[in-house]
This record gives sequence, C-alpha cells and structure tokens, in this order.
Amino acid sequence: MVDNVTMPRPSKPLIRRDAVVEASLRIIDTEGLDAFSLPRLARELNVQAPSLYHHFEDKAEILKAVARAIVVETRLPDPTSVPNWMEWLVALSLAFRESILRHHNAVPLLLQFMPRDVLIRNYNKSAAYLIEIGVPLEQVVLIMDGLDKLVLGAGVTEAMHGDEGRGRLFANADPATEPVLVAAAAANQRSATGVFAESIRSFLRGAAPQVPETAPPPLHWNEFGSATAELKEPTAS
Repeated sequence: MVDNVTMPRPSKPLIRRDAVVEASLRIIDTEGLDAFSLPRLARELNVQAPSLYHHFEDKAEILKAVARAIVVETRLPDPTSVPNWMEWLVALSLAFRESILRHHNAVPLLLQFMPRDVLIRNYNKSAAYLIEIGVPLEQVVLIMDGLDKLVLGAGVTEAMHGDEGRGRLFANADPATEPVLVAAAAANQRSATGVFAESIRSFLRGAAPQVPETAPPPLHWNEFGSATAELKEPTAS
C-alpha cells in the first residue's frame, strides 16, 4: 500500500510525535479504523504527509504507537485502595478493559500489537513483583500470559458487541431451545463487570495457589507504572 512507503523527511519537525498519535487515535475513535490513512491524518494535522515521517517510518509504526497509547492510558490502581495483591491485579485488569472499551474501534490494533510487544519493560517489572510475593518462577509466565488473554479476550468480545449488547450475558439464549442456559443466566447475580472480575480472581487462585490472598499489593507501585514519557519526544511544534 502507498501508506507504507517510506518518504523523505523534512529537515525540521513540523509536528510533535504525541500530536500524531493523539490525532490518529481521534480519527480511529470517531471514524473507524478503515478510515485511517496517512493522507487523512495529514489533513487532520494540517500538514503534508511527508511531515509524518520525521517521527515514524510508515503507517504501521504509527498504528503501533496508537496501540501503545491505549495501553499507557490504563490507570494503575492505587495500592492503598485495595486490600491485597489479587485485588490490585483485578483492579488493573478492569482498568485495562475500560481502556479497550473506550477505544473499541482500535481493538484490532491491540491484537496486532499486543501490550507485551509495546511495553516489554513493564512486564519485566511485573515479573519481579510476582516473584517478590511468592509466585514460583515457573508460574510467572503463565500468570502474565493468562491475564493478557483474559483481559484482551473479554475486551474484544465486549467491544465487538457494541453498546446495545454489552453487559448482557447470553442475551441470545432462547428459553424454547436453551432453557437451562436461560435459567442459569437468570440466576446469575453478577453484572458483566462482576463476572469478569471474578474470572480474574478464579484464574489467579488456580495459577498461584502458593500465594496467600493477604499478600500485599505493590506498595512501590510507581516503579511498575507505564513510562508515559517514552510516548512523547520534545520536538518543535
């Protein structure tokens, strides 16, 4: 595609890197992923397309930065607001799910550029924390990979159902043909968010039975924060 052809860069930056990412995400949020192109982005920023190449090699690199921005947008829970390590990870998973749902048009980007691919250093810090609270080394990857898949899977599923179907579990079950499922859905006392949170807890209990639920959250949590500053470069406007 023409969008991915590298073009000559201007000698001086005309726009900031973070402005490119913000404008890209704005287009995707409001118009959809298919509407995003480098000419469309250039019009949004009121520049010529070659100006985009001061910060990015091609369209794919811009989209990778957009995926990273969505992940970075996830707010880390305050460790003083939760009682233990498990509830901290549940709160973190809920926050990431909310970020996904805020930018549901960008869901395919999160599958193409997974969080571990754009913020690998954070995963190293998370691994260190899990070991610190007693997770055996051989279980660390299981937990981090499992949490990724649970959160992305839930976020993608809800995002693709749209606002109308979101939060209604097994809404398509017919009492005439699926009576047991309809009864189970009616008996369920949890919201979609509650089911998701309990799924995370159940996974963690099974994946890390050695760690007591009373183990503390990461009180030095700032060390585990997303390096938001890495998203931006000090450039001329």
